[in-house]
Amino acid sequence: MSHRRSAATALAVALAACAQHPPVEGPVALGETALVGGPRVRPDHVVEDSRCPVGTTCVWAGRVVVRATVSGGDWTKPVDLILGVPVPVADGLLTLTAVTPARRAGTSAKTTPSRFTFAFQGGL
Repeated sequence: MSHRRSAATALAVALAACAQHPPVEGPVALGETALVGGPRVRPDHVVEDSRCPVGTTCVWAGRVVVRATVSGGDWTKPVDLILGVPVPVADGLLTLTAVTPARRAGTSAKTTPSRFTFAFQGGL
């Protein structure tokens, strides 16, 4: 009997470790899902990170583009989000509002564990 209980416990622990991260409000890492007051947003990968590194002088501030999966109800769609640029989604506007940490010389959001913050302004 104790072997069955041990096996059941081991199975439960293994399955829990495989579970996806639950949606959260606030900054999320790649692969995590954010709740933004309407749709759910999961940043999948960084397409571009050309932000000016901290402590350097740049002609252009650069930008960050993140490919995300946005879902709500019974729909899901991939969206490229540019930092600070609202994108029409469902009945509102979805914006990538922050990428942290700030870029440092020799690094980017592609090579550094980053956190992404989103905002949704609903329509109706």
